[in-house]
Amino acid sequence: MRDTLTVILAGGRGSRLEPLTRDRAKPAVPFGGLYRIVDFVLSNCLNSGMRRMLLLTQYKAQSLDRHIHLAWRNYFCRELGEFIDVVPPQQRIDDNWYQGTADAVYQNIYAIEREQPEDVVVLAGDHIYKMNYKTMVDFHRDRDADITIGALRVRCEDAKQFGVMQVDPDGQLMGFQEKPDQPIATPEDPDVCLASMGIYVFKARYLYERLCDDATQPDSAHDFGKNIIPDAISNSRVFAFPFLDENRKDSVTPHAGADAYWRDVGTIDAYYEANMDLIGVDPQLNLYDQAWPMRSFQPMLPPPKFVFGSEGHSSRKGEALDSIVCQGAIISGGRVARSIIGAGCRVNSYASVEDSILFDHVDVGRHCKLRRVIVDKGVSIPQGTEIGFDPAADAARGFTVTESGLVVIARGEVIPAETMV
Repeated sequence: MRDTLTVILAGGRGSRLEPLTRDRAKPAVPFGGLYRIVDFVLSNCLNSGMRRMLLLTQYKAQSLDRHIHLAWRNYFCRELGEFIDVVPPQQRIDDNWYQGTADAVYQNIYAIEREQPEDVVVLAGDHIYKMNYKTMVDFHRDRDADITIGALRVRCEDAKQFGVMQVDPDGQLMGFQEKPDQPIATPEDPDVCLASMGIYVFKARYLYERLCDDATQPDSAHDFGKNIIPDAISNSRVFAFPFLDENRKDSVTPHAGADAYWRDVGTIDAYYEANMDLIGVDPQLNLYDQAWPMRSFQPMLPPPKFVFGSEGHSSRKGEALDSIVCQGAIISGGRVARSIIGAGCRVNSYASVEDSILFDHVDVGRHCKLRRVIVDKGVSIPQGTEIGFDPAADAARGFTVTESGLVVIARGEVIPAETMV
């Protein structure tokens, strides 16, 4: 894979995830206690043998840049031609910020050409899945394709948020619609569409030509899904590659199909549900698979600790049930159920945390009750506070409350004493 360059689009504003993206880009949002969202695409790259990467940032990139430096730099040896370079907008070509996915790559075309790749893999940095990109690159080269697109089978009612593809029996594209109101189903299953995953492999020279041509079109959105792909179908070799899921559970080999695990955690509720997937007895996403490991930054903290409860019959008991508890956390006489507890958190005596997500270094005071709450990094919950039981009261406090009743407490939020019950 040394003749392949990977470009990861990690500059998303993530406005639908606010307030979690108030101080960080969407790919830098914590996930599963230990990880950031971007760790999944980076782990896929590393496991696929792809060691030449440009990570394009834009909005609120400091947290993401720090995470890449702490978690990922040591996996690559510059002397051997390996690297992961974080590339902010440089305005080398014009004075605009990135206008679309294609424009983001075009504005960095100089950095791409300098590496002289044969093929360029373009990935989004904000999805949760496991995939071997080398298999897709091999597919691309075997068919002498100009463009190959990762394809996911989704239900027709869910396909309106995707680019929808129609292919011939050999997998070559015959049609493409970006986020259609009436998605076209596959011939073999009228309830399923073939959706674009936003994963592309381009012949490098072909990519340069297409990007330069698109840049001259004043009415273009400069987007791969809206412009580059639809325009290429009639005069280029464009193929769909069926997503092979590396998320091994009962089977030991990758599989394709409607049950393949891929999540776009673009909203608060979707983000919450994807996190809750991890704590089930048989979670849909297997983080414990050593054949396809997920990597991230490992803070130098002691193991999690559970104290009180051994003195006999008492309601003061430190316990966590059906939960993920990260290193450095102390469950000090409190109770945690069906939750994800980040590194360095503390749940104090007689507190109850249920169906919730706590980011790093959250302190939950005595006698607190939290239910269906996402608490951002470093927030301190005063003792006796109840959150997640009265949506109107939570909204009046200034917390974000979704339509489903999920409460989000932003980073830096100071919860005053008058909210205590």
